[in-house]
Amino acid sequence: MTVIAVISPKGGVGKTTVAVNLASAMAENGRVVRLVDMDPQNALRLHLGADPGDVNGLVHQTLQQSSWYYTEYDSAYGVSFIPYGRVSEVERITFEAYLSQTPNWLRDNIAELDHDPAGLTIIDTPPGPSVYVQQVLSIANLVLVVMIPDAGSYATLPAIEGLLDYYCAHRSDFYGSYYVLNQFDAEHPLNRDIKNVMQNTLGERLAPHSIHRDESLSEALAFQQPAANYAPHSQAVDDLAQLAVWLENKVARVAR
Repeated sequence: MTVIAVISPKGGVGKTTVAVNLASAMAENGRVVRLVDMDPQNALRLHLGADPGDVNGLVHQTLQQSSWYYTEYDSAYGVSFIPYGRVSEVERITFEAYLSQTPNWLRDNIAELDHDPAGLTIIDTPPGPSVYVQQVLSIANLVLVVMIPDAGSYATLPAIEGLLDYYCAHRSDFYGSYYVLNQFDAEHPLNRDIKNVMQNTLGERLAPHSIHRDESLSEALAFQQPAANYAPHSQAVDDLAQLAVWLENKVARVAR
């Protein structure tokens, strides 16, 4: 099973939205896909129709020394998911301290789950450096960095590249990191300029398809479903479908 990390240098870039909708698109193409939410915001589940009142998640299972099997859910959209869980501040602090002391925690839990050799585990993370990102980057085979086309995001490139170099570059099972531009507005000159600069800086590591700014993504979340189910003919859904095919090609190269 290939592990894909989805990270971002800062909040508000639509990282979780991209992770869920790419997973849904790849499942639609026939992939077995599991989503894991490593972000304390615990928002991933809301994109997939989960009960907002359900407090279960990987944090509770870990603190109870129980298996992730008891917190993996099937969605109506072709993907399974493991939520972070709704936790108190004390539980979050305790959990993060445990992660700091147990560097192989994520690797061990992923290894315990059923694996389809052709399957994908896509892991959502909180923005910026954290103990969560450390655990995820230590096992990811591929990394997707979600950015928006503004000067603030571009300024974070050196920091993100430093994280990737430290946790991933030395590993023989790491096959590359790629950047995805979200909320792109082709009519905005600054958006176009930032995209061109990033293309010149990153070359083929910048995904060839940007995700256009599209209200259907926010509306789909309000209805707790992937955008392809809510607005199948929207621009963003078409962008995500093309990105899914592009990512499929990257994963296929890893599998060979």
